[in-house]
Amino acid sequence: MARDEDLKKRWESVVSLLSEQFADGQPLDLDAVIYLVGVQELGQLHRKFKKDEKLDLMHIAICRLLEPYGYYSFEYFDDDGWPHYKTIEQLPSLRAGEQSVLMKEAIVQYFLEKKVIE
Repeated sequence: MARDEDLKKRWESVVSLLSEQFADGQPLDLDAVIYLVGVQELGQLHRKFKKDEKLDLMHIAICRLLEPYGYYSFEYFDDDGWPHYKTIEQLPSLRAGEQSVLMKEAIVQYFLEKKVIE
């Protein structure tokens, strides 16, 4: 149970920090946090993105976040600076709640690695 409480507290720290910085304090949802990770990974922070690019950013984030779990591996940056990943292992079939927990764990780990939260 302590692990779940730890995850919950750290997730709330991530959401609070990002919500203050990017949403005037309005709580961001999981998809918004994933999108912001994608923007960070792309490194093109101050530009507007088209709808299809926003989906690509979320894909980049998911690949990056699940890379430490062995599901994806970074391959290369294309000429426009977009990272590309290859699938190493198919994601297991997870229920929506399980997917959410996996992504929150991966996001918390990402922000711990970046030393944004403790």
